[in-house]
Amino acid sequence: MTTSTRGAQTPAVLVLEDGRSFRGRAYGAVGETFGEAVFSTGMTGYQETLTDPSYHRQVVVMTAPHIGNTGVNDEDPESGRIWVSGYVVRDPARTPSNWRSRRSLDEELTAQGVVGISGVDTRALTRHLRERGAMRVGIFSGEAIADEAALLARVQAAPQMKGADLSGEVATRETYVVPAIGTKRFTVAAVDLGIKGMTPHRMAERGIEVHVLPATATVDDIYAVNPDGVFFSNGPGDPATAEHPVSLMRAVLERSTPLFGICFGNQILGRALGFGTFKLKYGHRGINQPVQDRTTGKVEVTAHNHGFAVDAPLDAPSDTPYGRAEVSHVCLNDNVVEGLRLLDRPAFSVQYHPEAAAGPHDAGYLFDRFVTLMEGQRA
Repeated sequence: MTTSTRGAQTPAVLVLEDGRSFRGRAYGAVGETFGEAVFSTGMTGYQETLTDPSYHRQVVVMTAPHIGNTGVNDEDPESGRIWVSGYVVRDPARTPSNWRSRRSLDEELTAQGVVGISGVDTRALTRHLRERGAMRVGIFSGEAIADEAALLARVQAAPQMKGADLSGEVATRETYVVPAIGTKRFTVAAVDLGIKGMTPHRMAERGIEVHVLPATATVDDIYAVNPDGVFFSNGPGDPATAEHPVSLMRAVLERSTPLFGICFGNQILGRALGFGTFKLKYGHRGINQPVQDRTTGKVEVTAHNHGFAVDAPLDAPSDTPYGRAEVSHVCLNDNVVEGLRLLDRPAFSVQYHPEAAAGPHDAGYLFDRFVTLMEGQRA
């Protein structure tokens, strides 16, 4: 529940499910909100973060102290709305300065009813989340502020991210087409589990016409567009709940159609191959995560947003119902699986975001790898 009153001097309080609280000022809409507290280490790209459907039902803590410096423009959103359930910053910009800026971040958050808090020691909050793990949180401002014991009880009654089935809440309801830029070379059916706008654009740049399908799409829907390849997108929630996407991906694997998955799509591929998934302590979020491509040895700086990971062996290929599979990418910070590759069928996935509109672009080659698979299948 929110109100549209802007609250630059309105008091606000953030309450974590373990009882720790932080006081500050309202930023954006005044009211209350609940979600999973996570931190993002990106120093740029806050507009892309806010509009990424993968952040649905998450309260994002920005570790960079100054947020909102470049305001908000109409070119960079990754979707048609802000998806975060709450926003936490230390020092919001008083006056945005950028030639593309159309309004301040505070104004945009207010207009879309997103409750936030500023003036918080985000370094202390981030260290707490690193030590204790991602957890439920509530932000309360204005008339929503009450006795902290009562607020804590409401936070602890909020739903957890583990077990949450959310992709259907953020996916398109109707199929739409992103045309190829220049000469059309391929057709791809993209299953929308929370797709970012830059993803089909990156494919369109390579001559791919992208048919973006709802999360409820059937196998018949996919093959009705006569695809050269199939793509499974990023998205929010617990992959352990994603029964329909897993069965859909298995049907694609059975036909040996070239397949590419990103983030949630990587977890879906893991489950389709028979691997488990698990919740990370505090996840990977931001645009500075080091990942090694084990097929080349190259280390990439990459953009991430995931709180779950695939449980697959790192030391050797595994036998699956669709042939041998191996871990193709790994995070150098904690050895978390960051990519999978089938050795006997044309399918691969990564846990991070190679489209990375805000940068970095080290992993853009993965779209070319997808093109190579489709070229090989056609030949």
